[in-house]
Parts: sequence; structure tokens; C-alpha cells
Amino acid sequence: MSKEYKRRRFIVLIPLVILFAAGVFVRSMRILIPNTAALVYDFNGEINFDDTVGVYHGMTYKIPDEAYKLASNNKVLGVANPDEKWVEVDLSEQKLKAWDGNTLFLESLVSTGLPWWPTPTGEFRIWIKVRATKMEGGSGRYYYYLPNVPYVMFFENEKIARYRGFSLHGTYWHSDFGKVHSHGCVNLPTPIAEQLYYWTTPVLPEGKTTVYASPENIGTRIIIHD
Repeated sequence: MSKEYKRRRFIVLIPLVILFAAGVFVRSMRILIPNTAALVYDFNGEINFDDTVGVYHGMTYKIPDEAYKLASNNKVLGVANPDEKWVEVDLSEQKLKAWDGNTLFLESLVSTGLPWWPTPTGEFRIWIKVRATKMEGGSGRYYYYLPNVPYVMFFENEKIARYRGFSLHGTYWHSDFGKVHSHGCVNLPTPIAEQLYYWTTPVLPEGKTTVYASPENIGTRIIIHD
């Protein structure tokens, strides 16, 4: 076997070895990283005023007042029939648009999932809205513990089950919207999340901090795409 032949065979094998190693790495990461957005402790929607500090990727954050404040007017009226409301999330632009029929209700930059914790694409429905909840997930340097996450709208479809914990919600641990940051959820500026929370369905009963969707009070449609 000539040296030239050996050299060519070695050159051919290099990409194959790299691809194999990459495949092993990806599979190992899938094992190490839970394929869920967050562990949610409860759905009662109540704010815990005693839990005032969050942890995200090794940094601590004091929860700001806007996460606790009560809305002065939670009646957000739309132009269209509630069934015509829908929310669009564009992953490539890191942008959310809320549509009221053919009218744009609001538009905002968002932060969706990091490459190893992607935000799912497809058509979803909000199945529950909660005023606040505690979320925890990740591990090691990517661990997070976030009490009183404000204005949370959980969504699901036939492929993405409820226990996966994906949602739209307000964010107090960063303000770098327009770039990916999350473990799969759609991070919103808290004032935007507040508007969406009261604008989307299911309609929140007066004085309540949580509401489940039902056939009589269906959740708003959410479309997430690249």
C-alpha cells in the first residue's frame, strides 16, 4: 500500500470521524439536557411576596416591583371576535406579533430557546393562564430558579404535551430581547406580557389569578415558525 493511498484514505476518514463524534456529542447532550421548558410548581397563579430573588445561569436577580404590581385595568378589549385573535412568534426575527383579526394589536422583540433548548414550532393553543408561578430547570451552570414569573400563558398541541411547560411569560432576569436566551419558553418584556395576558383567551374571571381553557372559553391560537 503506497504512502499516497494511505494519505488519501486518511483524508477521507477525517470527516467521517468528525461526523461520528458530533453525533455522539448530540446524543449525549440530549440525555443530559431535559427536553422540557421548566418544572412548574403550581398553577394557582398567586404571587409569593416572600420569595424575592431569582437565579439564572449563575446570576441572582431581585424581582422588580413590576412583577408584583396589580394591573389598574385588566380589561383589554379587542376589535375582532375573540376566536379571531392569534399570536405569531417568528423565531428567525425573535419577534412576536399579536393579531386581532387583520389588525396588529401589538408587536415586540422576544427571546426564545437556545439551540440546545429550542422553542417548538407549530400551531398551539393556550391551555391555562396564571398571574405568577415558580419555575425551575437546567443544571450546573445552566440551572435556574425563578419565583414569581409574571403573566404566564402556557400552550400545548397534540405533539407538545402540557407537562413540557412551554409558555409565553414576562421576564425579570434579562432585558436582552431580540436574542435567544431561554430554555424553550418565549421570554417577553413584562409590560408586553401583561398586555397579552389580559388580551388573550381564555378570559380571566374577575378577581381570579388563574384560568383554564375550556370549550366555552377556548385558548388563543399561537403560531410559532422559523
